[in-house]
Amino acid sequence: MALTQTERQILEKTPEDRLLAHAMELLHGRVALVSSFGAESALLLAMIAEIDADFPVFFLETRRHFPETLAYRDELAGFLGLTNLRSVGPSDKALHDRDPQDMLADFDPDACCALRKVEPMDAALNDFDAWITGRKRGQAATRAAMPVFEPLDDGRAKINPLAAWTGERIEAEMTRRALPRHPLTALGFRSIGCAPCTRAVAEGEDPRAGRWAGQTKTECGIHLPAR
Repeated sequence: MALTQTERQILEKTPEDRLLAHAMELLHGRVALVSSFGAESALLLAMIAEIDADFPVFFLETRRHFPETLAYRDELAGFLGLTNLRSVGPSDKALHDRDPQDMLADFDPDACCALRKVEPMDAALNDFDAWITGRKRGQAATRAAMPVFEPLDDGRAKINPLAAWTGERIEAEMTRRALPRHPLTALGFRSIGCAPCTRAVAEGEDPRAGRWAGQTKTECGIHLPAR
């Protein structure tokens, strides 16, 4: 599966403020959204729901989420009228074989992410030529140069419609739209992943400082540059 050269050229030339709608139309049936239903996820989900409420939205059910995230996922999907939400995750057999004591994250977080996130998402997106993400350049230094249209080595592409959006702009737009907020944001969580690997951040800290705190790890593996 891959984008044609013409499709890539069209999307590369599309203005940032029109890229989301244009990609959804041009690649209809071949593009999906991957959402964490995290601190800022509601905005992109709302933008997509306005265009097509039946657009495929993938949620990684790692079985390590905060209960608040699962409740928020259901609340937000209902609020926005999303009708094609798909939860994907590791099989019972994979968990039994590779993390039987549910402790893999404690001593090998990369292997845990591969098991619970990367491999299930690779399988889910196998039939899609592109996928949409909610990543922003301001989230972390590792994302500072992220393009809005991001071609991949395998001929597919990621589309990052909010790449240039600042935290202030996102906050203002979420307020304007009166979108429900993830309950953990009120407790200082600005980037929300699996419970064992996420903490609240202090004022002035990088928004993703609470992810894998104290480790050199900064990404789960889904968004590594080489993908």
